[in-house]
Formats: sequence, C-alpha cells, structure tokens
Amino acid sequence: MTMTVIHAEKLSKRYRIGEHERYHALRDVVARAFRSPLSFLRRSHHETFWALEEVSLDVREGEVLGLIGRNGAGKTTLLKILSRITRPTRGWAEVRGRVGSLLEVGTGFHPELTGRENTFLSGAILGMSKREITRKFDEIVAFAELEKFIDTPVKHYSSGMYVRLAFAVAAHLEPEILLVDEVLAVGDINFQKKCLGKMGDVARAGRTVVLVSHQLNQIRRLCQRVLWIDCGAVRQNGPTHEVTSAYESAMARREPNPRQHHGPSSKGRFLKWELDQPGADDPHTLRTLGPVTIRFYFQASEPIRRSIHHVGLYTSDRSLVWGTAIYNLELSPGTHALAYSFASLPLRPGPYSWLVSLFEDTDELDGWNATPEMVVATENHQHPCDEWAGVLNVPASFSVSSENGHHR
Repeated sequence: MTMTVIHAEKLSKRYRIGEHERYHALRDVVARAFRSPLSFLRRSHHETFWALEEVSLDVREGEVLGLIGRNGAGKTTLLKILSRITRPTRGWAEVRGRVGSLLEVGTGFHPELTGRENTFLSGAILGMSKREITRKFDEIVAFAELEKFIDTPVKHYSSGMYVRLAFAVAAHLEPEILLVDEVLAVGDINFQKKCLGKMGDVARAGRTVVLVSHQLNQIRRLCQRVLWIDCGAVRQNGPTHEVTSAYESAMARREPNPRQHHGPSSKGRFLKWELDQPGADDPHTLRTLGPVTIRFYFQASEPIRRSIHHVGLYTSDRSLVWGTAIYNLELSPGTHALAYSFASLPLRPGPYSWLVSLFEDTDELDGWNATPEMVVATENHQHPCDEWAGVLNVPASFSVSSENGHHR
C-alpha cells in the first residue's frame, strides 16, 4: 500500500488588502518614531480576505492530483504553502520527499545567472549532486530547445524561453513530488504537448504530481483524482470525470447565454429542456452511455400549422455533432414536450449546447440556444492523447487472436 506524501490539515491563509510586506531598515524605524511618536500605538485597519479556509487533503505516493477552480479560488495559494514559499495563517502541512515546483514565470531562477548556472543551482537546491545534474544536463537543454542560449543570462530570455527551461529543470531533476501551476499556457502548442507527455512519464515513474490547470482536457488526461477549490474551500474531491463534469456543469449555469431567444413572433417560445435518464438527479448532466431522452418544452399561445422544428447539438467550439428536422408539425395552444429518444449518446466528456428552433412556413417563431448547457459526465473511453481523441466516446472490448484461431 502506497504511503501518504502530502498531508494537510485545515490550511487557511489570510491576506490584508492593500498592504505590502516591506523590509524596514533601523534608520527608517527610528525616523518614523521621531516624526510620529504615537504611530506605534495606533493599529492599522486593513480589509482582509481569506484566500484559503480550512483546506485538508492527502496525496499518496505516485498519485497525480488535479486542482481546478476559477481564478482567485485559492489554488496557487495552496501550492505556495505546499512549496514552503508562503506560510499558512492557520493549519499545517507535511510534505515527505524532494519537491520540485513550477508555480509562475520567474520563480526559482536568478536573473543574472545563465541558463546553465541556474540549472545547476536548481539541482543543488533540490539536494542533487553535481554529478547527477551533469548526467541530466544535456537532456534538459535538448528538451527546452535552448542549446544556443544556455550560456545567456536568463534575464534576457523571453517568457516562453524561461518557462521551457524552468519546466525542463523541474521535470528532469527527478523530484519525488512535482508541483505545477498554470504556467504551460505561456509556451506554444507543441511545447505544451511535450510537457504533458513528460508529466505523464513522471507519473508513470511513480512520482507524485499536483497539477493546477484550467485546461480540463489536460486534467482528464493526466489525473486520477481532482480537488475542486471554490472561494478558498474544497467544494468537491473525487474521481476525475465526476469532479470535472460537476465543475463544468456549475460553470455553465453561472455564465449567461448572450443569445437565448430570437424570433419576432408572439405565437410561442421554448421554455426549458431536460434529460430523462435512469437514476439521475441532474436534468442537464448526462451520466449514462445507455438509453436517454431529451425533451424541449415549447409553449404555443395559439394554433401553429405546418411548422418545422430544427434541433442541433454542438461542442463547446461550436462544431456540429448531430442535427435533424421535423416537418409538418402541428401544435395546439398550450405547452408541448418535443422529445428525442436515443439508444445512446456516446459523447466525449465535456460541455455541449443544444440549438432548437421552430418555424411556421418561413417565419421563425423562436430560436433558442438552450440553457443551461448539457454536460457529459460519463466515464472517458477515449485515447489518452488529445490529438487522437475524437468526439465519440464509445466503449469497446479488445482481444488478440492468432491465425490458428486461438483467442487470448
């Protein structure tokens, strides 16, 4: 049984708004005392906020944990506490093992030193010998693609060059625990893919990774478990597909649709939509690969004749997945459920949107970008590499048979 390498109990961190921690020389303190003798008796009043509140977690050896949440939720603060960059206001954390951190551009490197010197310095900080660093050095430089600039001071690097070297050092110097914040967005798409592949190698080697990312496809690909942090507290902790789907569903409900209804007619409008699936409590989250029915509710204020009903299902980048049309539809005044039954909707996990419309002859009565979005929260049966993962999420069985007919 693997041991726990990160254990945190009720971590809380409070900041004062508008106050900066500064170093004051003795002469500054004395001068201030002469100018205002009573200043030391007055208490400054600053508004405070809690970046983290009562966060507890355990991470086991070899586990890849994802941290998700909106900007300002407290994810980076948590990593800074685990990295010993900042101290918690309350609570405590125990980290067992050599930690490599990649939290933000600029962390850990001295700007006046060259890329070569910073590589050896980072390795020494991690507790590695010069021989160990030398053995990995060529591999680090090749990964970062900085052969021509490795002896240039890093203050002259672009942000992309800086991140490439920082990630290469953090991943190749074999820390037992790797803490990575949302810094890969600085690199180009090819380097991001290379970094994801390297983190996968790190995880398969049995080392522990804690990853912060807003790219949920990265989280789904790399992480076995996800911690969702909201307003400084843990909102959900569990298997990756469950937590990421719940997060996507919550974000879809929070964001207003800029174009919900259009169409000048007063004859009717769409009211709502829902999923009908066995054992599900959320009518807008798909949790099954089995039979499911989608219902769109339309309210007609007067009889509608010879109408055409269109429906389309779109991915988050507005690529059409499926669409159809029903012709010669007649509706009496009242509310009607327009239902579509599917034997299965084997879609890749993530957010999707429905676009429905109703025409009478050539007049559009209503067109609706159905809200909230539909979130697919089924188990992912996709290829682990994003470039090979398609829209469909179809489970399949695999077997090998030899030419003589034997199966295994």
